[in-house]
Amino acid sequence: MISIDVYQGNKGWIGVDLDGTLAYYDKWRGMGHIGAPIAPMADKVREWLKSGVNIKVFTARVCSGQRKEDVNLFMCIYTNWCYQHFGQQIPVTSEKDFNMIMLYDDRCVQVECNTGRVIGET
Repeated sequence: MISIDVYQGNKGWIGVDLDGTLAYYDKWRGMGHIGAPIAPMADKVREWLKSGVNIKVFTARVCSGQRKEDVNLFMCIYTNWCYQHFGQQIPVTSEKDFNMIMLYDDRCVQVECNTGRVIGET
């Protein structure tokens, strides 16, 4: 793992998936439900925030395909959830951009840059 010192003062950001990575997820319960924080990742996020690392929560709950009313409901619940567990709101997105440095996600498969080689496959 790269030291968080690399990210300090950088305009880049680290993405952290919400459901199943940062918040417990066992089944879809609707836009108005976010599970309890998953301690190891929540602790990592708290450490990054304390160190000035730019974090964004990554979730399809705010993607363009969602109904505006559903996104508004989610954002209300999400804002309260963030303040309860992190003491601040963490920006949320459903889009990668060129400033994303890294993504933590329970569904990703890591591929070595410019090779197509899947990490962990022989």
